Amino acid sequence: MIVGIGTDLVVIERFKRMLDERPKLGERLLTDGERRLSVESQAARFAAKEALAKALGSPGGMRWLDCEVVRSDDGMPSFVTSGSVAARIEALGITRIHLSISHDGGYATTMVVCEA
Repeated sequence: MIVGIGTDLVVIERFKRMLDERPKLGERLLTDGERRLSVESQAARFAAKEALAKALGSPGGMRWLDCEVVRSDDGMPSFVTSGSVAARIEALGITRIHLSISHDGGYATTMVVCEA
């Protein structure tokens, strides 16, 4: 059963400007591994975290670093969660999270579907 759906769209140039103007922002939003990626991929991962938060009902108190977007050997993206994000997933009884990511033409977009 679907218990949450979230989507997000990020303008990559705007995201880059935010990171340039506030250097510590990247450390609050993205894990070390995520910050090593291109700005397009960083924007897509931020969008994925936003979409997941929406799918989880946007509860307060969730930490950005309690969620990391990773890729399997075949390139499929997924989340690794801990702390506040993992607790919310458990509270909702979520057993599977689907994630789709795309970035092109100056935009990064994501879709998340949570199942229980």
